[in-house]
Amino acid sequence: MDHLDHLVYATPELGRTVEELTGRGIALSPGGPHPGLGTRNHLAALGDHAFLEVIGPDPDQPEPATPRPFGIDELIAPRLVTWAIQVPDLDLALERARAAGHEPGDAVPMSRRRPDGVLLSWRLAFPPDNQGGLIPFVIGWGDTPHPSRGAATGTRLVSLRGEHPDPGRLGLVFAALDTELEVTEAAEPALVAELATVSGTVVLR
Repeated sequence: MDHLDHLVYATPELGRTVEELTGRGIALSPGGPHPGLGTRNHLAALGDHAFLEVIGPDPDQPEPATPRPFGIDELIAPRLVTWAIQVPDLDLALERARAAGHEPGDAVPMSRRRPDGVLLSWRLAFPPDNQGGLIPFVIGWGDTPHPSRGAATGTRLVSLRGEHPDPGRLGLVFAALDTELEVTEAAEPALVAELATVSGTVVLR
């Protein structure tokens, strides 16, 4: 199974959401801005080299030329929008997924600078249709230090599951990505994470 890399919790108001999550027991550390995208993030380590990314508009950047990622511009409340799996060889992983019948999207290079000045560079691929966030995007960090190493500790991922009107249709996609996710039937797609924190259990969806 390809390794869970991180969960993406998107919000229209980053400062307020970081304050709210901190109050619920999730310690977060500043990640940094995404130049040109109009966003920045805060991170929490989840154990097993995975992390929670809380991402929202960056007030210190001008309005981006294109919509912010993860549908942030349309959000009216924070939401667990998707998840990512980490692969050692991104190009090979994308090739294998296509051969198995899943279009994972094209690889895109990205970077951001940490508050301590270290430049992180990575490549990722977003699927054209992620089925309401249940189909993960694929990421490769190369030689860059993994963000989970410097993220705030004290939070642990207990479980990750999905809800979807037709869970059966997602099975072949997960197989093509060499990953898995428990998905139960529900009226609307949703990603649900249960986290253990110093203040107790927190559920994000």
